[in-house]
Amino acid sequence: MSIKRIFHDPIHKEITFDSAKPEELMVLELIDTQVFQRLRRIKQLGAASLLFHGAESSRFTHSIGVFCIARKIYKQLVSSEPKFNANKFVLYGAALLHDLGHGPLSHTSEIIFDHNHEYWSDNLVRNHSPITSILKKFDNDLPNQIGELFKSTNLFSNPLKTLISSEIDCDRLDYLLRDSYNTGTNYGLVDLERIISALTFSPGKNIAIKPKGVIAIEHFLVLRNMMYRTIYNHKINEISTWILEKITQTVRKNFDQNIFLDKSLYNWIFSPKNLGIDDFIKNDDITFFYHLIRWKEEAFEPLSTLCKMFINRNLLKASNISYLNSLERLEILAFAKKHCEINNYNPEIFCGIKERSFKGFESQNSLQIWDGTYQYALENKSSLIKALMNSEHTALIIYPSEIKEQISKKLLTFQNNN
Repeated sequence: MSIKRIFHDPIHKEITFDSAKPEELMVLELIDTQVFQRLRRIKQLGAASLLFHGAESSRFTHSIGVFCIARKIYKQLVSSEPKFNANKFVLYGAALLHDLGHGPLSHTSEIIFDHNHEYWSDNLVRNHSPITSILKKFDNDLPNQIGELFKSTNLFSNPLKTLISSEIDCDRLDYLLRDSYNTGTNYGLVDLERIISALTFSPGKNIAIKPKGVIAIEHFLVLRNMMYRTIYNHKINEISTWILEKITQTVRKNFDQNIFLDKSLYNWIFSPKNLGIDDFIKNDDITFFYHLIRWKEEAFEPLSTLCKMFINRNLLKASNISYLNSLERLEILAFAKKHCEINNYNPEIFCGIKERSFKGFESQNSLQIWDGTYQYALENKSSLIKALMNSEHTALIIYPSEIKEQISKKLLTFQNNN
């Protein structure tokens, strides 16, 4: 009997699944697994809700959206190349499960736990029985085929790899739309339908873009650049991640002080490279936040203060020092550390420089323009995209709020001298 389920999505509206279609039955069964439901408890934007109060959506919601986009792209591509039909199960499975391996607060886990979500997505697809057994019902080699797409070392000559992990993939198409909507910024208004309608195959059978879609791709990449500058790399996100990183570092260095720590989070902090699947599944935003709340009330210093800062959103401050040269950055750091000590803050924990580099477009030859006669690299036909290939470097000095006035005055002297 055919059963239809509808997910009401703020971005894609009604996303309907029909169990009479084997590939969609597979997706429904995967959605109902414990490890996929765990994604409901992983925030898509990490700690960004401390800045954008609407940024509360989950990796679960995003993953459903990525599947929805992959299904639309599949229908577009199979209409021009019927043989692409053979990739339906792999594409649908990979689109849905691509973020299965995320840790608490999504990408923040990569820093605070030394966690690799791509490795874990691959590991779970190949080795977690509830996922593997569902996939093998439909094709015995599906776990391996999907897992290979999650490896960043893969060559970008595979159309499935392009759709799952490239500069313009199903993942990015969804998260720009979704994150823009949830933060209320309206930067990420991607022309999704135009991009999808412009997708085709190059003579080498990889994904290509028709000339009519170039402007939509330019728009997409500019919006992505703006989202990184205004949301993903916002200084509040950087400060929040800094505090969380210092929390886990402090736990590692002072565990002999007998703080509350359950077995799964202990292994996330102390043995991230030897983490078992059971311990992986048990840790999510709720588990991690429960520990932060306990430590806020019960732990030693400075762990208690760090947790209070994060939980109560009484954060450290940060100032832009991107314009300073290397010697000037060292000088402002030494100045900040001195004033940290004067105000009874450990300068190695509550003060430091955080640097970041971002490139708006990285050419991996994964997407070519194909006009039916000639094939071109995307950046060779767009000066705008070529400009986005330049790296942008930023640097922040992070410090306690008590010394904000001193830091501002010191930075002013640098500006006056220059």
